[in-house]
Amino acid sequence: MTGPRTPWPGVPATEEAAPPQQAPGDERALRERLTEAVHACDAPDVVLAVSRRGRRTLCAGGTAPPPAVPREDLRYEIGSASKTFAALLLTRLIRRGVVTGAEPAAGCLDPGRTPGPHPVTLAHLITHTSGLPALPAGFLRRGLPAWHTNPYARYPAERLTDAFLRHEPKHRPGTRWHYSNYGVSVLGHALAAITGTAWEDLITGQVLRALGLSGTALRAEGPETDAVGHRKDGRTPVPPFDAGGFQAAGAVRSTPNDLLTFLEAHLDPDRSPAAGALRAVRVPVLRRGLGHRHVHTVGWFRHPTDGGPMYFHSGATLGQQAFLGFRPDTDTALAAVCTRRFRARDPFIATGYALLAEG
Repeated sequence: MTGPRTPWPGVPATEEAAPPQQAPGDERALRERLTEAVHACDAPDVVLAVSRRGRRTLCAGGTAPPPAVPREDLRYEIGSASKTFAALLLTRLIRRGVVTGAEPAAGCLDPGRTPGPHPVTLAHLITHTSGLPALPAGFLRRGLPAWHTNPYARYPAERLTDAFLRHEPKHRPGTRWHYSNYGVSVLGHALAAITGTAWEDLITGQVLRALGLSGTALRAEGPETDAVGHRKDGRTPVPPFDAGGFQAAGAVRSTPNDLLTFLEAHLDPDRSPAAGALRAVRVPVLRRGLGHRHVHTVGWFRHPTDGGPMYFHSGATLGQQAFLGFRPDTDTALAAVCTRRFRARDPFIATGYALLAEG
């Protein structure tokens, strides 16, 4: 990564050559495949949006009657896939020299604090190597009364940052990978503190506006703009998701077309004002597991295919799910959303992954 010093040394400006142009695929076959996949997802509302070599195909359906607003025009909660937006924001700030990524997060939140010998840095937080648990202490007890509606709303920003400043990580930062909504949420508050800008304004200015994502927001407005989620039974509606103090980890809601625009920017960074950051978030920064088979970039999971790597991230709230991914080798992006809470043997994520893997 060019620009100021970063905690990911040696990251090049580009990772791979641009993919060769390929002949257009069979539009009819793609639509038939997407129609089958919508049915397989078994949710009240499903939208599968594909971009191949710049050509978009959207397929919508579901088990519920069609809403008053077309499904493909509504905004959907993408849950943890919001972390890809947070990663792009952090990378943009690093490239602009606002931060390096090596700053101790506690020092950002409490400028008078003296960092210990092994502080949790901004880079640790975004790469899930902070040593923090998935959720802060006391979250379950505090959120239990609203467990089936909005438990995150009962854990505000002040409580989250206070919990971080009071407690030591379970493991030494940088030594273990453990997925943490808590950690990425702390990152959001640390960046807001160090820039003097609220997270919602920061993500809007640095990512949403920069990429032209006018159909993306962090708060629900109403049934005219936002899809309604459902419980596991697929029939009982749930209130709009309120992320509370966890905005950076899961507050984004977006239309399928906006999600494709976001993914297409990753496929063709040179056309974006965030080109350097978009290229940088594709570069592996850590490997884990047996034989280092699990590869991660700053914000994406990365799996191999016969033609090259595919990048993806899934997410879920209490009533909706999302799967985002892209493949540079085939110039393909996929945004999948549905309005049913994840359940045992849920087919949605597997369906989205298979569609992307097929290229």
